[in-house]
Amino acid sequence: MPSALLRDKNGLTEEEFLAAYRPKDYPRPSLTADIAVFSQEAGALQVLLVRRGGHPFLGKWALPGGFAQPGEAVTQTARRELEEETGLKGLRLTPVGLFSQPGRDPRMWVVSQAFAARIPSGRRKEAKAGDDAADTRWFRVSACPEGSHIQLRLTGAQEDFTVLLEDVTPPDCTEHEYRAKGDCALAFDHAAILYRAMETLAIL
Repeated sequence: MPSALLRDKNGLTEEEFLAAYRPKDYPRPSLTADIAVFSQEAGALQVLLVRRGGHPFLGKWALPGGFAQPGEAVTQTARRELEEETGLKGLRLTPVGLFSQPGRDPRMWVVSQAFAARIPSGRRKEAKAGDDAADTRWFRVSACPEGSHIQLRLTGAQEDFTVLLEDVTPPDCTEHEYRAKGDCALAFDHAAILYRAMETLAIL
């Protein structure tokens, strides 16, 4: 029997089911892309951050990224947002993971697909802030264990800060999950995304 004529337990064909389907009956998250861009300069690993120009987390540093538009694949979102916020384009993006911890964005239910990219040594171009980014800057970044936590250290031209990450991986999970402890200098859960990106690219 042609699939178009198959009926479900309620006696509906797929066409009839879709005609009656009401998406508003189901809560749906918004989708974003966040990108950790790394460069190796003068023997030091660096990551590109943008300073947020609006609420929430106004003035805090964050990874480049933003909301997906209708009809847009999330990889396209990552490339578009990266170019709009930093001027960078043509980078090879490596998927890092999906971040969906409740409350990760104070505005609403937001799920983010994170990506990582590397710029070969000597080929880095200075990024230029655009769109809703107030500034862009490269920070030297390093990560090392500190007791039961991971110390993430970021050093820029005029400021530096440290973030402590704790491992909150459930016992039945194989992929590590991290959460910033205390007040964090990075917006949203971007410290955890940054560290996961470093793990993904094996540049710890």
